[in-house]
Amino acid sequence: MESLPEKNEEYGTKEYWDRRYTQESEDFSFDWFKSYRDVADIMRELIPDKSSRILMLGCGNSTLSQDMYDDGYKNIVNIDYSGILIEKMRHKHGETAPEMEWHEMDIRDLKFETDSFDVAIDKGTTEDIHRRVFPGTMDAMMTAKADVWDPPEDVVQNCNREVDEVLRVLRPGGIFIYLTFGQPHFRRRYLDRPNTTLEIRKLGEAFHYYLYIVRA
Repeated sequence: MESLPEKNEEYGTKEYWDRRYTQESEDFSFDWFKSYRDVADIMRELIPDKSSRILMLGCGNSTLSQDMYDDGYKNIVNIDYSGILIEKMRHKHGETAPEMEWHEMDIRDLKFETDSFDVAIDKGTTEDIHRRVFPGTMDAMMTAKADVWDPPEDVVQNCNREVDEVLRVLRPGGIFIYLTFGQPHFRRRYLDRPNTTLEIRKLGEAFHYYLYIVRA
């Protein structure tokens, strides 16, 4: 039985996700947007080298990592700040994707060396068939109950720290891929950084979502 928060801002707490992942079975997964095949061509375009070292931010129990692994991307490192989730995913994928790594880690304080990844991916907000929203990493940090046009200082700092850390661990020429329903006027402030280029693509038909590509 799924555990939905009483308030959206609970999506930004470790306690909520630990509680939720404790209740969900190991075999449960949540498909983000549609499926990997809907964006596979874009991923192959942006990551032509399948030996690239990829950092999956706030991996959750999405099938994205497994789908990309099955598509030939074997060098994937998954992080999430729910240790309960990480243990479940490590056990679940131990045989089907033995080369993948799973680490409990806070996106705002990555424990990786500088210039150690070619790609970082934040899969962003997801939504199920009932139109219930399930935030991704940056999106979860932006669920505070406040004016979206003028977010609280802690939200601004947390989002900036995520991007700071991602850019630190990316190698020169690396890319940060962020897929979300979040519109550019709410996201650009965190992603438009000196000495990088930002590309924004509008995707989807009935319901638009956005692909942000930050090139280091």
